[in-house]
Amino acid sequence: MPRATVLVAALAGVGVGVLITLVNFQAASTVNAAASDRFQDYVICTGAVSINPRLQTDGVWLLDYRSGKLLGTVVDKAQGKIVGWAEVDLAAEYDVKPHQDVHFIMTTGYITQGQSALYVAETSTGKFGVYTMGPGESGSGIVIRRHDMTSFRTQVPAVQPAAAATIPGMPGVPAAVVPGKPAFAPPAPTVPTPNPLPALNGPGLVLPTSPK
Repeated sequence: MPRATVLVAALAGVGVGVLITLVNFQAASTVNAAASDRFQDYVICTGAVSINPRLQTDGVWLLDYRSGKLLGTVVDKAQGKIVGWAEVDLAAEYDVKPHQDVHFIMTTGYITQGQSALYVAETSTGKFGVYTMGPGESGSGIVIRRHDMTSFRTQVPAVQPAAAATIPGMPGVPAAVVPGKPAFAPPAPTVPTPNPLPALNGPGLVLPTSPK
């Protein structure tokens, strides 16, 4: 076989291999992008949950704003059904008050083979939680476990306002502040009023007379 024919065949094989790789990569990216979605008051994510080491199980997370719940379940592939729902009270977890304006975002991440974690952030309070799903203590049912709860926003302590100056002896009455002068004028010292001197030759005063 001529060398030119061999070279063309080799290049064609490389080209086909690159094309197959690109197609597979694009398909994988499309599948990963569909792992989470949201609509109005609901957010949904999927991720692997380790229930049976011999059988990979898909977990489903659903955040329900209206009820304030984080729900989780797994799909039994043998029966093609979900295995109940576990739930977490988000109001208690994130210290959310009734009718408070909150914004939750969440996504799943890979931890180990057959197990993923859920990462939930609330943008108003700045709290961030890490959760996983797994079998219950008796080996039946599903439970949601919280592994960490932290904050991604630094809490700035509130600055206490400075106490207003008041006039001494008059609590609650603020003193007018004048630039360059103290907040209040100190009281003038009390000086007793001197008694007037008696008038000369007036009543009560007798001048001595000189001898004649």
